[in-house]
Amino acid sequence: MAPADVAPAPAPAAASAPADVTGPGAYRRTAPRAGGPTGARCDVAVVGAGILGVLIAREVLARDPAATVTVLDRDMIGSGATRRSAGLHFPRGANDTVRTLAAESERFYADLAAARPGLPIHPLGMSVLAPEAAEERLREVYLPEAKLRWTGELPPCIPRLPAHFGAWEGDGCQYADVHALTQLLAAELRGRASFREGVAALSVAAGPGGARLTLTGGATLDAGHVVIAPGPWLAEPAWRELVAPLGARVKKVVALHVERAPAPGDRAVVLHDEDAFLLPLHHRGHWLLSYTCREWDVDPGAVDPAPTAGHLREGRALLTRYAPDLAAHCRSGRVFCDAYGPDGTPLVTPLDPFGRLVFAGAAGGAGYRLAPALAARAAGLIPSLPSPRKATT
Repeated sequence: MAPADVAPAPAPAAASAPADVTGPGAYRRTAPRAGGPTGARCDVAVVGAGILGVLIAREVLARDPAATVTVLDRDMIGSGATRRSAGLHFPRGANDTVRTLAAESERFYADLAAARPGLPIHPLGMSVLAPEAAEERLREVYLPEAKLRWTGELPPCIPRLPAHFGAWEGDGCQYADVHALTQLLAAELRGRASFREGVAALSVAAGPGGARLTLTGGATLDAGHVVIAPGPWLAEPAWRELVAPLGARVKKVVALHVERAPAPGDRAVVLHDEDAFLLPLHHRGHWLLSYTCREWDVDPGAVDPAPTAGHLREGRALLTRYAPDLAAHCRSGRVFCDAYGPDGTPLVTPLDPFGRLVFAGAAGGAGYRLAPALAARAAGLIPSLPSPRKATT
């Protein structure tokens, strides 16, 4: 059963696991019963080495340093949606579940950045632009930690507001170079976790004694539990039939680059009505405009990573309304995909009757923002692990 504060998913067919596979260290005792020839074994296999997969491995080892963990990715670490992520974190959520996840993740990142100031996590001011009539809804959506407050001072890139609009300031905003952060966190895990890059899972099956992955090259990997964190690759043959009942869908994500260097002190600007934001990427020397693209049910392997002329027109039209001086500098960007839960809420749930396979993801474009809390939920579905312990340093 999925945790109460993560989107529920259809329950797998009922089945009872033997008592000896539910206690701590159970897989170490029952691994020989996984069946098939002897091969590589681990306690937990994580499929997908994006920010979420790496944080899941980190969480597992924080709870049980003696656990054996293998992280698999068909590409390099952080090379999927993680590589293209804007990396913006702001303390809000469209519903109670997402707000809970956002609050937990904010605390994780705040502790991590305080303990490790050299990590590529950058605090940032935040301005929210919305109709004046939306203030009550803003108070519901943003966490108390945001300390959202009305302001008469507009960000320098916004010369004026549309009629009957207001501006609010908020705390708790930061952005990260998510690809670099994922690489650094993975590097720290090497030696404690095994990373197998350029290795794809061709099939996955589970039984009462564990799970088996068949990998490219004919290798197999037996694991006590497998956490599948595939990002937008929901339709991979290895898990397509397992994941389909969850109702998650894949949507195109468009983020455009505005070739104007942000000034020191420039803030993130959230365009509430448009579900869009302007992010000053100080470390890259340009602005990024992320806006909602309505292209659903796309194949991530077939998506052109370059924005189309239509994408650029849409982005420039949005900039013309709020930040006209930036519109002419919007000439390139990044296009990728992400998975979304059926009601916009991420999914962390078992996929098989024995609880050996766990799905984690469908974060709806907020993979970085919610990854720490989702990683904790995924680890919480592995009964052989001890209860949570703080794992930020």
